[in-house]
Amino acid sequence: MRRSWKNRVLPLLLALLLTAAAAGCAKTAPKEEEAAGPAWDELRAVGELPRSHATQFRLTEYSDGYVLLEIETSGRFLLVPEGLSVPRGLEPDITVLRQPLDRIYLTATSAMDFFRALEGIPAVRLSGTDVNGWYIQEARQALEAGDMLFAGRYSAPDYELIFSEKCDLAIESTMIYHTPEVKEQLEKLGVPVLVERSSYEEDPLGRMEWIKVYGALLGKFDLACEIYERELAALSSLSGQPDTGKTVAFFFITATGTVNVRKSGDYVSRMIEMAGGTYVFQDLDSGSALSTVNMTMESFYDGAKDADVLIYNSTIDGELFTMAELLGKSRLMADFKAVRNCDVWCTGKDLFQEPTGLGQLIADIHRVLTGEEAPEQLTYLHKLTDGGNGDGK
Repeated sequence: MRRSWKNRVLPLLLALLLTAAAAGCAKTAPKEEEAAGPAWDELRAVGELPRSHATQFRLTEYSDGYVLLEIETSGRFLLVPEGLSVPRGLEPDITVLRQPLDRIYLTATSAMDFFRALEGIPAVRLSGTDVNGWYIQEARQALEAGDMLFAGRYSAPDYELIFSEKCDLAIESTMIYHTPEVKEQLEKLGVPVLVERSSYEEDPLGRMEWIKVYGALLGKFDLACEIYERELAALSSLSGQPDTGKTVAFFFITATGTVNVRKSGDYVSRMIEMAGGTYVFQDLDSGSALSTVNMTMESFYDGAKDADVLIYNSTIDGELFTMAELLGKSRLMADFKAVRNCDVWCTGKDLFQEPTGLGQLIADIHRVLTGEEAPEQLTYLHKLTDGGNGDGK
């Protein structure tokens, strides 16, 4: 009965919203304002905004302050500064984003850290992650205070709430392509959809550089550049460091017993190299667009049993604190060199919600490989203990 009710009511609700949107969606420019805008083909391209490591986006500044954002495979977006009119004669594939963008629906969780760094969290009105799913304290506090509202996951958004809140932009991860009908319905409601691709950057510095995209969206591009250059400067001490000669495996064990590892050339394997290590799977490529590969435990054993350091990725199934917890996932792990030498580490759950911290993670890995600092001085890694109580103490 419940499914039948949804099948009848939800399409009706969506139809009503679409009717309202057609009658006058929020931030849809009146025709007379459109006619007053400058001609697009007469605007002068001032030049491309600075970009040093990222490959998945490009920002081009035009006269009068217009900025064209181009994202690989995602689309083109024209940022129209507050007070200016939408140019006439835009190509049909350019999506207009009117600034200020201050009622954003954000489902791409890694992007929240960029908003935090730019002091732009107030611009995120709607979240695709509820309060318990956030490790970023500012996002949790905003949800608890009601300044940010949970509007449903990326695959099941609350269309009524999104429409009533006059959402001016939905920022999605590439997971939205698994539910293309959601993207289509948001756009029918007049909500522009930007699919961000920071995780597709092979260079970790390129992933960090996506702060410039969010700086442009918020009108804080200069601040974004300052933050990015500061992160680069913090990593300068690692440049020119000799190879430590140590090999590293980065992985987690799935519920079915297979092992998920990063492909060679992925930004995680690049971070290991920048830290002075060698990623054990140097020639691993599944041929898919995914940055990870699932392999059997036997294949993982063959490739990583002699690795000097193991780093367990806690993102999916939670953090490990003891060797007993690791061995509980597979007894084969007892034969690994790093396990015998007690050189096994685990990431914190918050790691992939904080892309601005990738520089610090590189520094952490370097310290692990060189033994320069005690484990308690690390930010994103903790060492697995011999204890069996599961609390890391």
